[in-house]
Amino acid sequence: MKVAIVAPPYPLEECPAPPLGLTYVAAAFEAAGAEVRLLDYIVSRYTPEKFLAELDRFRPDVVGAGSVTLNFPGAAEIVCTAKRHHPGVITMMGGPHVSFDAENVLAGYPGVDLVVIGEGEETIGELTPRLGDRRRWREISGIAFREDGRIVKTAPRGFIEDLDRLPLPARHLLPLSRYQALGYPISIVTGRGCPYSCIFCVGRRMVGKKVRTRRAERVVDEIEDILSYGLTRINVADDLFVSDGGKVRAVCEEIRRRGLKFTWSAFARANTVDLETLRIMRETGCDSVSFGVETGNPEMLKRIRKGITLEMVRRAVDLCRQAGIVCHTSFMVGLPGETAETLRQTREFAAGLGALYGYHFLAPFPGTTVREEVGRYDLQILTDDWTRYDANSAIVRTSALAPQEIEAFVAAFDREVDGAWQSMVKGYREGTNGPALDMQVEGHFRMAFVYKVLAGDLIESLGEIPRSLLQGGVDAAGVLCERLEKATGAERPIIDRTIASFIRSGFIKTAEGSGSVSWYWTHNAKSDRPTLQEAAHAA
Repeated sequence: MKVAIVAPPYPLEECPAPPLGLTYVAAAFEAAGAEVRLLDYIVSRYTPEKFLAELDRFRPDVVGAGSVTLNFPGAAEIVCTAKRHHPGVITMMGGPHVSFDAENVLAGYPGVDLVVIGEGEETIGELTPRLGDRRRWREISGIAFREDGRIVKTAPRGFIEDLDRLPLPARHLLPLSRYQALGYPISIVTGRGCPYSCIFCVGRRMVGKKVRTRRAERVVDEIEDILSYGLTRINVADDLFVSDGGKVRAVCEEIRRRGLKFTWSAFARANTVDLETLRIMRETGCDSVSFGVETGNPEMLKRIRKGITLEMVRRAVDLCRQAGIVCHTSFMVGLPGETAETLRQTREFAAGLGALYGYHFLAPFPGTTVREEVGRYDLQILTDDWTRYDANSAIVRTSALAPQEIEAFVAAFDREVDGAWQSMVKGYREGTNGPALDMQVEGHFRMAFVYKVLAGDLIESLGEIPRSLLQGGVDAAGVLCERLEKATGAERPIIDRTIASFIRSGFIKTAEGSGSVSWYWTHNAKSDRPTLQEAAHAA
């Protein structure tokens, strides 16, 4: 059986990590004996023509896609495109959005055959040998599908008790060179489950309230696998990793025992950190920790069931400072009961912490308490346009605040940030910044350039260079940089240094043709494109 798994487009500005959930799903399909391809349109341009050409080359039996709410419409349309082009293909979707809106997905998108609900790895293991026989789909717990014009939802599937039984995520299927070019960290999880009940979060329902952990040795096995691809920065994405000091010590000691050198970051809850654990983390390469604080108003913290106090937050920030770890804090605006006064309190609290901080807007995703029980709260949800569920604009109102007022609060903060940024850029242009600030500015310019290169498939479209141009000392890299300058408008020194770093790192290479030299992205550090034909297909 051949399975094509699609990572649908996602805004690069949102700094997406390589899709962890999809690599777990891919590993489950591989363990069940399937041949799997992962079509990643996060770090390459999506067009229907390009997608269908890739399907025609691979000829899959199954096409599946995962998504969050923001990119669900695009993901569903990609799946439906596959169905229209190859009516015999089995199409499926998974992820948090479809898990809590399965009936509407199947009713609204006839091209979607099947929805996997919740944790999918064991479901896929049981489903794979039965996919070709729709009469047997009823045997599988944790799925939804159409049968004789009706939507069938099978019995719920329990959560996976022993996470160590799962195969390691199939990262070999990812175009890791492109992610490395962006410089984004790669995510891992050391456990699943959350006992907390924040009303805006879908996590507890998706992974359960019982915390299930992986053995330290298995976690570090995965870290070693990641490092083997030349990746050097990792983010521990589970919120409760830091809450278990014994687990943290076991992981860190295993990292030390194996002599692994890398930098890493982690998410954490303000009520679960201690100085000893943070210091151990710092000793093994952890340089930053992120806390979700949400609000500077004590009553709102209770209303959203966050399970923390403002004093806990102050203490957590101070402990990070003592441990030598950079602290990031995030705040959510537009929560139930939000007023001008609660926003003022949040602003003052955030600014007074002495930590890096930022704001995002409440997005009441399917599966969250605040959405399903909105009548209990001082909140009105204004749209079900899922593309607006990006936490970058107000899609709710409270009795005291219209969405425009909520957005104005964040806009004022953004203007302050932009003012500081313009001052840094001015210093960069005038040569008055220190090295650290110049590095930040140039890093931003570099990132903006790489966004354009990836989003436009510019290496593919501009990378074929006739040999006639490579005369008199002109090299292929110089021609590529000249073309990229015209296509992106980026500054030439930034382009030259960025492309040179890509070449040194092996992210891009050249393939020799009879009359041309073609640049192409390598797949990852372990897997290059072996033939000119494959490079030509990419172009």
